[in-house]
Amino acid sequence: MRVFVTRRIPEEFLEPLRAHAEVEVWPEADVPPPPDVLRTKAMDAEGLITLLTERVDRSLLASAPKLRVVANLAVGYNNVDVAAACERGVVVTYTPDVLTEATADLVLLLVLGAARRVREAIALVEENRWRGWAPFDGLGVDLAGKTLGIWGMGRIGAAVARRARSFGMDIVYHNRRPREDPTVRELGARYVSFPELLALSDVLVVLVPYAPELRHRIGAEEIRAMKSGAILIVASRGGIVDEAAVAEALATGHLFAAGFDVYEVEPLPEDSPLRRAPRVLLLPHIGSATEETRAAMARLAVDNVVRVLRGLPPQTPVPECADLAGKS
Repeated sequence: MRVFVTRRIPEEFLEPLRAHAEVEVWPEADVPPPPDVLRTKAMDAEGLITLLTERVDRSLLASAPKLRVVANLAVGYNNVDVAAACERGVVVTYTPDVLTEATADLVLLLVLGAARRVREAIALVEENRWRGWAPFDGLGVDLAGKTLGIWGMGRIGAAVARRARSFGMDIVYHNRRPREDPTVRELGARYVSFPELLALSDVLVVLVPYAPELRHRIGAEEIRAMKSGAILIVASRGGIVDEAAVAEALATGHLFAAGFDVYEVEPLPEDSPLRRAPRVLLLPHIGSATEETRAAMARLAVDNVVRVLRGLPPQTPVPECADLAGKS
């Protein structure tokens, strides 16, 4: 059996897989294989370990007759045509849960960094423009007593809410439907409609998974519906928020600040309007980037592949593949 891994990961995590299959690893750590290379490698593979940068579409799946499992090393999986995979009997897995706490920490970093204008403060020191303490320079905003809005109250959203409560923030959220589990009730989080979420949030955090119908769901009109002086944080998937509209709202002062860890196009293009916007904190998609979390993600992705190749159900199939995974 053959497995192709689309990005270089430490060998220690691949050892369990090498006992069951011939493993080929794309040699680059930060550059994905070109689509034609991925297609060629998939043709003879029983398994793929992929990242969000690799598009596993219907055409690729049709050219890979031996393929049994696609293990996405991420909590998201919109890069995989799951419906097409299920039709062909290919199990799709992902790596939820293990990155929840690290990602929630990063979201709070974005909230704090945006609220306290950290990007500008760092530049002031690094560029030797700091002339000493001044009582009304570089002022940020308090979080205590403010309302945090969460669009996408899943595992990560609940972890963010727990952290925000310790800062004295009130929590509102919007999902497709309210969550009735004790976790959310204990947080005192209140379910609101999407328009209410926009209107009530002093800080709005976008954590909803990407879907094509959500592209630019937060655009100029939605930003105008937000409070003047609100903060917008984007930490789930790029494309849900219209980045040009955010840049414009920052330039006019309607938004106090914004923070991004994900973008519609990655890496962020040199001509992105966000690069020229004031009071915006830009990070390079590092939500899960801790040693412990990335190791746990790699182990889980590899274990999922090993289990499918051995005819066992994987630990974490994507929900759409749950029935199929149970028959592995």
